[in-house]
Amino acid sequence: MTYIDPACAYCPSSVRACRTGKAESDGPGFCPGKVDPDGQSAARALYEDPETRRVAVESARVEAEGYCKWTRVEEIVRFSQKMGFKKIGIANCISFVEHAYVLSGILESHGFEVVSVACKNGNIPKEEIGLCDDEKIRPGGFEPLCNPIAQAEMLNRHGCEFNVVMGLCIGHDSLLFKYAKGLSTVLVAKDRVLGHNPVAALQLADSYYSRLWGPDRPAKPPKLPVAGRRRA
Repeated sequence: MTYIDPACAYCPSSVRACRTGKAESDGPGFCPGKVDPDGQSAARALYEDPETRRVAVESARVEAEGYCKWTRVEEIVRFSQKMGFKKIGIANCISFVEHAYVLSGILESHGFEVVSVACKNGNIPKEEIGLCDDEKIRPGGFEPLCNPIAQAEMLNRHGCEFNVVMGLCIGHDSLLFKYAKGLSTVLVAKDRVLGHNPVAALQLADSYYSRLWGPDRPAKPPKLPVAGRRRA
């Protein structure tokens, strides 16, 4: 059986052959290297770029040095130091101004310059991009558009080498990533229902959050042979 798409999500914990360097021999048929070896080779070649390699190297060093010891905030500081960054940008939701204030102070205490831009900057009315009044959170009044493109542009224009995203909405964060020129990382992933801990929905998908499943939910977890699209 030949698979068309990678399906790492279906790899059993007893296999995970890429962790032991045996993906080629012991990995399932849907391993990325088996499904698309040319893609794997193309990706590997990109590490020859000096700046790309440096990011990969310093990331791995932070991972090893701070493994199960450093918080993500500490990892951001250490990675930025190793990369020699001087100016860090914060792209935060307007609801995270207080948290951005604390983060900005922490970063400044380590000698970084910090630029912070909230999502509602520019105070653009939602109607300007075609939304109707009844499509707003609170119809009947002024409601500004989240403006991640301007966040990215401000961080770009003011020389930010590394950007930290705090609580941007789904899609808005995507636009920030699309238009930001510097590297970006996420400190807070927004989930208003779960206290910004979205993984809880996955941990409780078979109990409290069973509503997550669609109409095609399998009666049992799929067996390995049916994982991923495949070519018979």
